[in-house]
Amino acid sequence: MTTDAATAERAERYPASWEIDGLLVDGGAVHVRPLRAGDAAALTEFHKGLSGRTVYYRYFGAHPELSGPEAAHLVEVDYQDRMAFAAFSGGSLVGVGRYDREAGDTAEIAFVVADAYQRRGVGTLLLEALVGYGAQHGIATFTAEVLPDNPAMLRVFLESGLAVTTSSDEDAIGVTIALAETPAYLDRRDERERASEAASMQSVLRPSSVAVVGAGRAPGGVGHAIVRGLLAGDFAGTVFPVNPHARSVCGVLAYPSLSAIPEPVDLAVVAVQARQVADVARDAASAGVRALVIVSSGFAELGEEGRAAQAELLRIARSHGMRVVGPNCLGVLNTAPDVRCDATFAPGTASPGPIAIASQSGAVGVVLLDEARRAGLGISSFVSVGNKIDVSGNDLLCYWERDDATRVVAMYLESFGNPRKFARIARRVSRSKPIVVLKGGRSAAGARGAMSHTAAAATPEVAVGALLAASGVIEVSRLEELIDVVGVLATSPLPRGARVALVGNSGGPLILAADACVTEGLDVPELASGAQSRLVPLVPPASAVGNPVDITADGTPETLERVLATVLADDGIDVAIVVVTALNSLPAPDARRALERVAARSSKPVVACILGAESTPAPAGAETSRLALLESPERAAGAVAKIAAYASWRAAPEEGATELDGIDAAHARALVAAQLEAQPDGCWLDARAAGELLGCFGVPVVGFAPVRSLDEALDAAHRLGYPVALKAGSGALVHKSDAGGVALGLSGDADLSSAYETMSGRLGESMLPAVVETMVGDGIETIVGVTSEPHFGPLLLFGLGGVATDLLQDRAFAVPPLSTGAAGRLVSSIRTAPLLHGYRGSPPVDVRALTEVVVRVSRLASEIPEVAELDLNPVIVSPAGAVAVDWKVRIAAVPRGPDALMRVLRS
Repeated sequence: MTTDAATAERAERYPASWEIDGLLVDGGAVHVRPLRAGDAAALTEFHKGLSGRTVYYRYFGAHPELSGPEAAHLVEVDYQDRMAFAAFSGGSLVGVGRYDREAGDTAEIAFVVADAYQRRGVGTLLLEALVGYGAQHGIATFTAEVLPDNPAMLRVFLESGLAVTTSSDEDAIGVTIALAETPAYLDRRDERERASEAASMQSVLRPSSVAVVGAGRAPGGVGHAIVRGLLAGDFAGTVFPVNPHARSVCGVLAYPSLSAIPEPVDLAVVAVQARQVADVARDAASAGVRALVIVSSGFAELGEEGRAAQAELLRIARSHGMRVVGPNCLGVLNTAPDVRCDATFAPGTASPGPIAIASQSGAVGVVLLDEARRAGLGISSFVSVGNKIDVSGNDLLCYWERDDATRVVAMYLESFGNPRKFARIARRVSRSKPIVVLKGGRSAAGARGAMSHTAAAATPEVAVGALLAASGVIEVSRLEELIDVVGVLATSPLPRGARVALVGNSGGPLILAADACVTEGLDVPELASGAQSRLVPLVPPASAVGNPVDITADGTPETLERVLATVLADDGIDVAIVVVTALNSLPAPDARRALERVAARSSKPVVACILGAESTPAPAGAETSRLALLESPERAAGAVAKIAAYASWRAAPEEGATELDGIDAAHARALVAAQLEAQPDGCWLDARAAGELLGCFGVPVVGFAPVRSLDEALDAAHRLGYPVALKAGSGALVHKSDAGGVALGLSGDADLSSAYETMSGRLGESMLPAVVETMVGDGIETIVGVTSEPHFGPLLLFGLGGVATDLLQDRAFAVPPLSTGAAGRLVSSIRTAPLLHGYRGSPPVDVRALTEVVVRVSRLASEIPEVAELDLNPVIVSPAGAVAVDWKVRIAAVPRGPDALMRVLRS
């Protein structure tokens, strides 16, 4: 093969999906991509800039120059056995990491990083890229040699979280690294991401200087409004208006361009026409601006031309390490006393407080800010992400996780850039700070045209709900519900349970409140006898004191205060909902003050509705009150129910992975790889291959034999023993019973022969290979299934199965992998779960065995991403155990590239 031909072949193999952008420890960004043959000159220049010490550490001796042949050899990679990644900043090469396969599944690795970029995380990013790439290409172990006086490189390996062993001699330290991802590796990688994301958001949310490009002199323009907002809010840094046609804006000296500003600029807010934004971004890059907030519209929301302009904008920003909020956004806000940055054009001002808000819609963001202001809720920071070409909810969650001013996160999202990473980050953040999400755009797609019950049921809305639930995120469906839940969380402690006391001065509203609580799944228990005895002398005669507690229309503010305090002292109560009708005896302002005094002294949340009072803005100091005020009993019950469920999730100990025996994931991967090699476009596995795959994970299936003729069917029945079932084996059949593809209870050769001839005549070749199965005794039919797509990952379904599964739609979803506890809760969550425990004289079935089936299927879904659809329908569960009697599995190739959890910026 000629040199040109070899170069062309390598170019065809170039893994473009591995071109990624990553963040450094200090929040700066680098572009990481596979090394190319054309990088020889850049590699030579890179070597010239290395210090003698760095060269010594890389080559174990002096190596002042890199010759042309040496550089050509180093860039000669085959993207399989010989691989290298290069890191670039501002177009310049700043680091290289490589591996060379030694033998089998072992490869030697080496790194070199420019002196100015050492100890900033470049080496770790390159290592993570090599680990991910090598694992996908059959590498199981890395080896390396490190000089004893190079502790920084050794620390990169030892602190990676991977399983590392070392050995020493006089000359070097030998390092062996197992590439298998360990929990420690995932946790360390998460921590590195959290720190770098938070650092990169400093320029966005804690800038020391802000330039506003497109700041006009005339009021009414967006740029002018942003400058005025920064000045009116007493921004703690420096404001630089940028306008080539004005000497000053709002009394502040203006500059013709970003590069003309004589001081460093952390954040540039861009409010110019869309066609000018790219030039502004280039100017920002040359001026060293660290972040852009682009409020200009006219990008991807307008079609293909706008998408191309948006892609070019991102390319410019990424090549120079700038973070971007927007475009097509409202701006950013931080109320911290040492920042006071209101770089938005939203009307009104926000008070400082504990709530952080991210909104993908500028209009929704305005509404959220306005509603928060009306409710007296303070804001820590606000980000309108717009088209979110770069900064997304994932970045902001990492920042808010470390932000002491933020206690609650509210998000309006219309899409997930990386749902699986969002879930992992949100699950971690939710353990300390509640996240409330309103998801828009859930109903457009509907059910897909799928070939399995599971895939048909797993609509995007279902997938999003399962993803959020698994992460501890509180999902709401309406704007007012978002405000309600966030308001209670911002003002009140979390409840210890779901036991609600109802207190009020009118029977009707209290009845409505009780009904709402029951509807929402809350418990309204009778108060303890001691509490009732203490209440009797506090309320008018004949008042109800059992729960609800009615102080009647004669109740005064003093009565309300004493009664509520007494109710909250009952150990059987977790939260109080107070429904007060404003009367002459109990004016609304007096009622509110009484409730606030009790709430301030209580460790339990108090949620109140004051009916009949005029709707007025919250009084001064409302943001410090521990009383949550909502509009109606129904809204109060809904908010409390969601918060109680979140509190329960947060209080539960985190469950580790369930230890399972009988798992042979390596054989399963080999089986799937062989099938996909034969059918690269994917396929439905035949019954034998599907059963073998399930067996690799210990999923119990009934005794069976695939057959292609009546004679084979009769032989199989004789081996298995009558009675048997005959089933069509085609995975393309969703409803086999409806198509005539199932014959049960065949007790002899005559029955089987008749059934075979009838089925063959009806289905023809689509029947084959047919399956003869052992009949299973009576039990409850359930369904366990999986559907997966690269965007969301796997989703597991459990529900009532059999032919009625689509009619009853009694099913629940979860995100694998599931612990035994999580699987048990999933099984118990369906409406018909009482059937499993014995109903009207029927014996209880083996729920433990059923739960183990769910756990094992969830493990299969997690370890074999090529499983695109899987149905076990039915899984028959009886007192004797659980077994699948019908199964189908579709596999599809998974695109190679960085996995969803790698530390990469969205693209």
